[in-house]
Amino acid sequence: MAEAMATPIPAPGVSGSGMDTRLEQETAQWLRWDRNPLTSESVKQLIAEGNNEELQKCFGARMEFGTAGLRAPMGAGISRMNDLTIIQTTQGFCRYLEKQFSDLKQRGVVISFDARAHPASGGSSRRFARLAATAFISQGVPVHLFSDITPTPFVPYTVSHLKLCAGIMITASHNPKQDNGYKVYWDNGAQIISPHDRGISQAIEENLEPWPQAWDESLIDSSSLLHNPSTSISHDYFEDLKKYCFHRSVNRESDVKFVHTSVHGVGHEFVQLAFKAFDLAPPEAVPEQKDPDPEFPTVKYPNPEEGKGVLTLSFALADKIKAKIILANDPDADRLAVAEKQDSGEWRVFSGNELGALLGWWLFTSWKEKNRDRSTLKDTYMLSSTVSSKILRAIALKEGFHFEETLTGFKWMGNRTKQLVDQGKTVLFAFEEAIGYMCCPFVLDKDGVSAAVISAELASFLATKNLSLSQQLKAIYVEYGYHITKASYFICHDQGTIQKLFGNLRNYDGKNNYPKTCGRFEISAIRDLTTGYDDSQPDKKAILPTSKSSQMITFTFANGGVATIRTSGTEPKIKYYAELCAPPGNSDLEQLKKELDELVSAIEENFFQPQKYNLQPKSE
Repeated sequence: MAEAMATPIPAPGVSGSGMDTRLEQETAQWLRWDRNPLTSESVKQLIAEGNNEELQKCFGARMEFGTAGLRAPMGAGISRMNDLTIIQTTQGFCRYLEKQFSDLKQRGVVISFDARAHPASGGSSRRFARLAATAFISQGVPVHLFSDITPTPFVPYTVSHLKLCAGIMITASHNPKQDNGYKVYWDNGAQIISPHDRGISQAIEENLEPWPQAWDESLIDSSSLLHNPSTSISHDYFEDLKKYCFHRSVNRESDVKFVHTSVHGVGHEFVQLAFKAFDLAPPEAVPEQKDPDPEFPTVKYPNPEEGKGVLTLSFALADKIKAKIILANDPDADRLAVAEKQDSGEWRVFSGNELGALLGWWLFTSWKEKNRDRSTLKDTYMLSSTVSSKILRAIALKEGFHFEETLTGFKWMGNRTKQLVDQGKTVLFAFEEAIGYMCCPFVLDKDGVSAAVISAELASFLATKNLSLSQQLKAIYVEYGYHITKASYFICHDQGTIQKLFGNLRNYDGKNNYPKTCGRFEISAIRDLTTGYDDSQPDKKAILPTSKSSQMITFTFANGGVATIRTSGTEPKIKYYAELCAPPGNSDLEQLKKELDELVSAIEENFFQPQKYNLQPKSE
């Protein structure tokens, strides 16, 4: 997620209570407007205790509405997710939409939610969704409110499918259990991008006082403006998904066993339905994790990207029933991790880039079977984000379709896919290394439900050729060239240090001179998406959008290496993503791994200089 971090407001003078006057005004206003007894009582208690430190955390800065919407812990105050901030956010969003769409009251919006809940503050995704629906309906705007939890991809699907003006999904995806979020989609079915984030943010600030009916969520139940799309959308989504089933007869006969975990989230029922749509035997669900549970009792972090720690129960079940493949969704089912039992008895958890290579190859191969006319290749595309593996580029070069890179995040891939489709192009696949896959462009976002069943069909098909996923991945690398990746980060809490580190890279040996080498590795091209510089372009100007608010430089090396260094939008991290792209025929994997390790060490030592900048390495 790329939401902006909240920027604290400087405190004006301090009043007699030891609380600064701005904080006093914020809390007083809060208590006037908040009708949730749990959050208002907790604020009164903090004031009574004189706990200014905690009050500063709750009221120091309003959550900032970024391009991924909002994400923050649930609790009292303007920096948290709670009834009042949901009402305020939705009022602002509603006013902004009224300005943008003259037909908002004809078309309406869709709202859905995951299974998160926070009993201490009375907040839950379901309640937040109902309060959001109340805001729109009180203004005469039709709302398609799902009656029960859904995967996140169902919201963008509904926006496109019903031609609505916008969509809201209440979810914090795979964040820790105390968090929640407010994710927003535009009328094109993709996540919002600038300038809408700024426009919505401003509209929220202008509509903070709750409207007269804001707290009366019972008014929606009898309203003719409330629609429940659950049954029809579920039916239509799975009908659309069937078009991506290429080997129904293989699926019917397949004896490949799958284990599925939804990690206490929303995915279980929907993945079962997806398997049914593909005529595959249903996957065995991890019993302790199949039902939604906002406490996430069996995992430290409910994020399958963490790998083996989240999959412990899945491994145990798979070993017990002799299943070779595990499919794992994150709690809002928009991401997918896949693991496969190796002949050695070890489990291999595929990285996001490896699964991207497998799914990209599979969707292209399956499409080519159905489209024998080579001339259609010139209008066929695949996308990935700039920090993801370049394997799709290698496949595209050899096979003759187009590959495009976008900025990090599915909001960019979703919006670009929509542009291409509107121009009559075919987009087969898009992915990012953070285990996000768009296998079916009827959802312009990552979708872990479709990715799960398409991965299952791929595994079932390969089994008929006596091939495993690992063997097929190796075959892809042999044919198109090995692409091996290594990513990590350093922790840095000081913005000044971050500015110095990136400033050093831009003025490496004298003013405005980027480095020409990194240790023994020669640099062949540099792209800086903070400043808009790209020396591989004739005019030295980057094609991708630039942003001065975040740091991001990509170095291309003469040996086929590519490394991107960037700051995180949500955490105090400077991340790097390194990849060695070998040409086909260079299949000495051990030598390539050694070379990548050396390149990464050189980048850490010469570009990050952790001792000089006092950076903390990632703790293993």
